[in-house]
Amino acid sequence: MSKKHILLLHTGGTISMKENAAGSVAPDGANPIAEVIHIPGVEARYTVKEPFQLPSPHMTLEKMLVLREEIEASDADGVVITHGTDTMEETAFFLHITLNTPRPVVLTGAMRSSNEAGADGVPNLTAAVKTAASPDARGKGVLVVMNNSIHSAEFVAKTNSGSLDSFQSRNSGPIGTVLKTGPRFFSTPSESQAFAITKLNYRVPVLKAYAGMDDFLISQLASCDGAVIEAMGQGNIPPEAAKALVPLIQSGFPVVITSRCENGIVEPVYAYEGGGAALKEAGALFARGLSGPKARLKLIAALSAGYKGELNRFFL
Repeated sequence: MSKKHILLLHTGGTISMKENAAGSVAPDGANPIAEVIHIPGVEARYTVKEPFQLPSPHMTLEKMLVLREEIEASDADGVVITHGTDTMEETAFFLHITLNTPRPVVLTGAMRSSNEAGADGVPNLTAAVKTAASPDARGKGVLVVMNNSIHSAEFVAKTNSGSLDSFQSRNSGPIGTVLKTGPRFFSTPSESQAFAITKLNYRVPVLKAYAGMDDFLISQLASCDGAVIEAMGQGNIPPEAAKALVPLIQSGFPVVITSRCENGIVEPVYAYEGGGAALKEAGALFARGLSGPKARLKLIAALSAGYKGELNRFFL
C-alpha cells in the first residue's frame, strides 16, 4: 500500500511562536512546528508549505481564500493546517462552507508556545495528522482537532482564553477522539452547502445586543452589505434598536439573527416589539445554532455566490 500524501499548511499562531525571557510570546523568525515532518504511527509522505506566518487576529478572508486555493490545487489525500487559536474556528468554518471535497481537512494549533512547559503544539499536530490520514475522516467536512478531541467546524468554538481544553462544540460535543492508534468517530456531521465564492469584498459587521441598546449602531449600517445581530436569548433585541432595524430589514437589507448565548438555537418565538417573531415577520434571517462570527461568514459566502434574493435557503 502506498503512503498517504499529507499536505501541511503552516500559517502561524502560538504553535509557531516562542516565549521570551520577559514572558512574552511572539514569532522569532523560525517556525519550530514546520520542522516536524515525522509523526509516529503514521505512514505518510508530506508536502510542507508556509503560505504566511500570522498571529491569528491578523487573519483575513483573503488569506482564508489562499488556503482554500492551496487545498484545491493539491492532490494530497489529507490536509492539516496549523493556525492560531483566536480565529481558528472562523477559518475552519469558511473552508467548511466553501470547499467541495471529501478529503479530510483538519485545523489544529496550540494554547502554549513551543518552549513553554506543557507545550501542546506537537501533540496537537500529531493528533491532527493521524486524523487527516484516516479513511474514517473522509466526507466529514472540515475538522478541528485540539487536545485529542475532534470537532466539526460548524459548531466548534474557543471557549477559554488559556485552557488546553478550550475548544468545545456549541449545542453538541466532539464528534470523535484521537487515540494512539488513530481517530475514533462517534458521529458524522450533517452535510454543508459548498458555496462557489466569486468575490469577498462584502462588509458585514457583527453587533451584540445589550440592555438599553438604541438606534446608534443600527444607524451606521447603511454603508454595509448586511449585518449579523447577536441578539438576546432566542433572538430578541431592545425596542429602540428594533425601531431602527425593522425598516432596514424591510428595505431588503440582509440581517441575520443569532444569539449572544453560548449555547442554544435562535427561533422567532416572541411577538413583542423587538422580539424574534416580529423581526422574522419583517424579513430577518435566523442562523439556527451558529455563532455570530460564523453567521457572518455564511452570509458573506451566500452573497458572494449570488444568493442575495434567496438567502432564506440557508437560514431559518
